[in-house]
Amino acid sequence: MTVTDSAFLKACRREPVPHTPVWFMRQAGRSLPEYRKVREGIAMLDSCMRPDLVTEITLQPVRRHGVDAAILFSDIVVPLKAIGVDLDIKPGVGPVVARPIRSRADLDQLRPLEPDDVRYVAEAIGLLTAELGDTPLIGFAGAPFTLASYLVEGGPSRNHEHTKALMYGDPELWAELLDRLAGIAGAFLGAQIDAGVSAVQLFDSWVGALAPADYRASVLPASAKVFEAVAGRGVPRIHFGVGTGELLGLLGEAGADVVGVDWRVPLAEAARRVGPDKALQGNLDPAVLFAPPEVVAAQADRVLDSAAGLPGHVFNLGHGVLPTTDPDALTRLVAHVHERTAR
Repeated sequence: MTVTDSAFLKACRREPVPHTPVWFMRQAGRSLPEYRKVREGIAMLDSCMRPDLVTEITLQPVRRHGVDAAILFSDIVVPLKAIGVDLDIKPGVGPVVARPIRSRADLDQLRPLEPDDVRYVAEAIGLLTAELGDTPLIGFAGAPFTLASYLVEGGPSRNHEHTKALMYGDPELWAELLDRLAGIAGAFLGAQIDAGVSAVQLFDSWVGALAPADYRASVLPASAKVFEAVAGRGVPRIHFGVGTGELLGLLGEAGADVVGVDWRVPLAEAARRVGPDKALQGNLDPAVLFAPPEVVAAQADRVLDSAAGLPGHVFNLGHGVLPTTDPDALTRLVAHVHERTAR
């Protein structure tokens, strides 16, 4: 079997599969003791820039859980750091930006991304594809709105007040900011595809904070530019956001082949909102994994039942693996989905 024939890529293309493929957002990371061991004393961004470490961390959940795809260990702010934006990932906080973007002069921080800026990512992908064999590797980038939110707020935000004030108050500056970020995200995904990833995912973690009309007017053009940059490259393009039930149709419209769905909308209803010609990914609530095993299995079956009849379904959580999740719960969940859906 080749990577192209893998259950994951077949599901993304809406082709018949031997079983429903499973992978988890944040599967490589904090929930695994072996991850904590290799990361000991190494800052997050530093670990993203070491190909040997990226390779080991990316492979850990594939070895442990038997998932159907690996996702590159990285962070959505890596390309911003690579072009010289002064930021750091503070433990327990997240990305913190030294000079938030609030004016046109602040845009000078954002130059175009060149492949050489992220050569350590390409090197890690080369090492990984050699190790993974017929298991696909997913690359990813942060979407323009979410990157803009970090840059404008200066860090994580609950209400995105500075971001929305800029979006509403200076639409021209906002459009230029998002356009630059779209160029950076598109170039970052392109570099990963050149290096050998089999699929790419655009994470718009914070876009659920917007109403559909604002998304369409102020965000959709930039996200569409990212997907357009990697159109025709022969890799499925996945689009995911949290709290995006009202935006699902628009997320697909931006150019995705696969739309990720959080846990708030049943997959059958998500399919109606997204419309035909798209596969779906999701959507077990990550918190369910803290319940007893029989409850996790029953909740997984609800997801699978809701997806029954859909031409393409990739099983995933509705957001990332929570840090204190028992790894064995994930391993059992993969086995359960594989057994339950074996054709």
